[in-house]
Amino acid sequence: MPSSDLLIRYGGNLPRYTSYPTAAQFDASVGADDSEAWLRAMAPGTPLSLYLHVPFCDALCLFCGCNTSVMRDPAGRTAYGALLMDELRRVAGRLGPDHPVRHVQWGGGTPTTLPPETMRAAMQTIRRLFTIERDAEIAIELDPRHMPDAYPDLLRTLGFNRVSLGVQDLDPAVQTACGRIQSRAQTEDCVRRVRAAGIASVNVDLIYGLPYQTVDGAGETAATVAAALRPDRLAVFGYAHVPWKQKRQALLPESVLPGPAERLAQRARIDAVLRAAGYRAIGLDHYARPGDALTLAAEGGTMRRNFQGYTVDPAPVLIGIGASAISSYPQGMTQNALTAAAYARLMGQGTDTLPVVRGVRRTDDDRLRGAVIERLMCDLRVDPAAIGAHHGVPATWFADAMPGLHQAAADGIVTLDGAMIRMTDAGRPFLRNIAALFDAHRAPPGAARHAGAL
Repeated sequence: MPSSDLLIRYGGNLPRYTSYPTAAQFDASVGADDSEAWLRAMAPGTPLSLYLHVPFCDALCLFCGCNTSVMRDPAGRTAYGALLMDELRRVAGRLGPDHPVRHVQWGGGTPTTLPPETMRAAMQTIRRLFTIERDAEIAIELDPRHMPDAYPDLLRTLGFNRVSLGVQDLDPAVQTACGRIQSRAQTEDCVRRVRAAGIASVNVDLIYGLPYQTVDGAGETAATVAAALRPDRLAVFGYAHVPWKQKRQALLPESVLPGPAERLAQRARIDAVLRAAGYRAIGLDHYARPGDALTLAAEGGTMRRNFQGYTVDPAPVLIGIGASAISSYPQGMTQNALTAAAYARLMGQGTDTLPVVRGVRRTDDDRLRGAVIERLMCDLRVDPAAIGAHHGVPATWFADAMPGLHQAAADGIVTLDGAMIRMTDAGRPFLRNIAALFDAHRAPPGAARHAGAL
């Protein structure tokens, strides 16, 4: 286990680096006009990906940091789906034709809160407005506790080929504290139904660092999930306790949240269990079976990182649709109005406006640093001098990171071979700390803008 000095040195709050600059740098100086310009500037034939956000759940989990709410009115869900289709039309009108779509992701919230006829209409709208590539990944997040009977067959009919579902932890005490009661039987039934419908690829999310969670309990959950569900991929996230951003988390009993040493022990146990079950460790916190597309991308150095985490999607543009959805362009990033109500108000202000409220422009320095951070986060190694040369800057451009890198090498977190930086196996949990050395926008130590690093 890491020493207490190491835990103190690499503690603090850090971004997850799903983008660079991170969302902490978004502000209102970037808005709908920028989104309009960046959409219209996209060259014909540029591939893109779509992310559609549904901010509704049937019940709220106390640990969740997403922009979600409970929407029980079917008419309200249908109306929101109509707004998604309207925004898709507005975006497509600015893009013009000939933009192949390589990836479609539905997230939330719980996308299956949309009535089946609304989901069908939305997917038909996407296929009418965009050219979906034959081998495109079409994925959706599911809640095993609340999946309508008709949905598995509907998803197959609409072309979905990957589902992602949350398990988090199977211990009843942990589930009770988190407000998410989900039996093993419910989870197994959900996986059985989607596989029976012909959806071959299943992702499962686990979380460590939750109230009352233990090392043994986290390991037992991982072992049960690997043996009983046999998912193709797993994401193993550390619980991000940010009650200053997400008020519902203040209802969690903080006194029984595991500390940094316990969290790392839980992570290590899950890692050992999943590796023993035949999974490959991918990036910071993912696992995949040998031969899975994510494993092949990781081994081939083509894996990417975006707002949905690790992906095999190579498209240079990601367009977010819906409340709080984020879009990423070469010039910068934009974000829609954060709540469903604010999103609906902006969409209602005109028949052709975009519901963008904030964002950030990328500078040349951002592109350089972002390239280094992405490769480090994906490959667990990076040569910042080589990337700098590609961007036309001298090999000394990252001199300010060297003291931190030398300290990390002394701590056994990285190895340094000339300009090449490699994470060690022991250093993998500290990957974000090394990425932060290249972050010119990072907040001062102790600033409560992000979740804890460990």
